[in-house]
Amino acid sequence: HVQLVESGGGSVQVGGSLRLSCAGSGYGAGIACMAWFRQAPGKEREGVAAMYTLFGSTYYAESVKGRFTISQENAKLYLQMNGLKLEDTAMYYCAAVLSGAAKCGASWSSRELYKDWGQGTQVTVS
Repeated sequence: HVQLVESGGGSVQVGGSLRLSCAGSGYGAGIACMAWFRQAPGKEREGVAAMYTLFGSTYYAESVKGRFTISQENAKLYLQMNGLKLEDTAMYYCAAVLSGAAKCGASWSSRELYKDWGQGTQVTVS
């Protein structure tokens, strides 16, 4: 069972940057599909970016391409967010799946793929 804890959220002005972190325990060096999702008030949770750790493959939503970068280092997952916009305001969640990670490429943005979720970290852009 994977436990995920996000950090790094906060308030930032339009055009600013934030770096979110997700610390995971329970999967060690296992192959995983790990992702960042976000949910704004009144909207559905949507996939922002994901990484298939076996190959380091990354996937992004069109709305964040060129602005956000997902990475992994020392068992932590990161989301570097640059050029933040008002519409990026949301609660950001880290998610992971071990078994079924091979579906990452095709299904990374599907909430149903992931078995483990963090509690979220708030990002507010004004």
